Amino acid sequence: LPVFEELNGLLFYPVQYEGEESSKNVFYTGAAPNQQAIPAVDYLMNDLGVKRWVLAGTDYVYPRTTNKILEAYLKQKGVAAEDIMINYTPFGHSDWQSIVADIKKFGGAGKKTAVVSTINGDANVPFYKELGNQGVSAEDIPVVAFSVGEEELSGIDTKPLVGHLAAWNYFMSVDTPENAAFIKQWHAFIKDPKRVTNDPMEAHKIGFDLWVKAVEKAGSTATDKVVKAIVGLETPNLTGGIAKMLPNHHITKPVLIGEIQDDGQFAVVWQTEGTVPGDAWSDFLPGSKDLEGDWTAPINCGNYNIKTKTCLGSAAK
Repeated sequence: LPVFEELNGLLFYPVQYEGEESSKNVFYTGAAPNQQAIPAVDYLMNDLGVKRWVLAGTDYVYPRTTNKILEAYLKQKGVAAEDIMINYTPFGHSDWQSIVADIKKFGGAGKKTAVVSTINGDANVPFYKELGNQGVSAEDIPVVAFSVGEEELSGIDTKPLVGHLAAWNYFMSVDTPENAAFIKQWHAFIKDPKRVTNDPMEAHKIGFDLWVKAVEKAGSTATDKVVKAIVGLETPNLTGGIAKMLPNHHITKPVLIGEIQDDGQFAVVWQTEGTVPGDAWSDFLPGSKDLEGDWTAPINCGNYNIKTKTCLGSAAK
């Protein structure tokens, strides 16, 4: 981030992230927490009746910040502290026996329990395997993951994961003409009909399409001209809706919950009506709820305090 800001470059960031920033030089086309984590918790709470929560993550900034937001949100919804279990493990963690035993015990208190997983990368395979080894099924304690998509499932044994959930803004299985055309193009390009698409690929396509429209509108690729031109522009997403670039440099996205199938694809079991605008600053953290990003005049600031009417940091130069 400091490099892009110092050199006045542009970054289109297509992966879900923890929020809590809005930079003039970054366009956040992946999900903010309110476009993935919060709706996933709402689904578990409202549709599955979950009362106890395991927030399990890999030990780095995205899971820690996301879980901080989720913990505050759950408590605001009336969930007691003793009904929230938080656990962090290192990258590539492989010995899940005692942690899964703890989850199983936590879920055995007579209240419907779910795992909200920000576990990243290779650690997911032994985690789900151990759930299977200890007889924890998706019906008993469902896991909803934020970092497990089609690419992660390709090439691994998906049996232990079947029935568990993931929250994204796109799935390869979505049946729209736009998605069918994109998959066809991708397979022709990669020359491999078995290769999968995934959520960050859709987010990247959206970002590229919006950049092209901004360049055409501005008549220039110059950073400041593109930044000015891009806010308010729209482009079709691959799920049948429209992605719009907002003044806080986030976009509008649908939220989908998918159930993992044995072929490594997802069956959509729930989705939002229409799209959700990305929120740069969480409404559930005390230091953030009064902040908003707005890179249009007259505010021109990524962290503007709406109460004090002041810009707290990296305003546009």
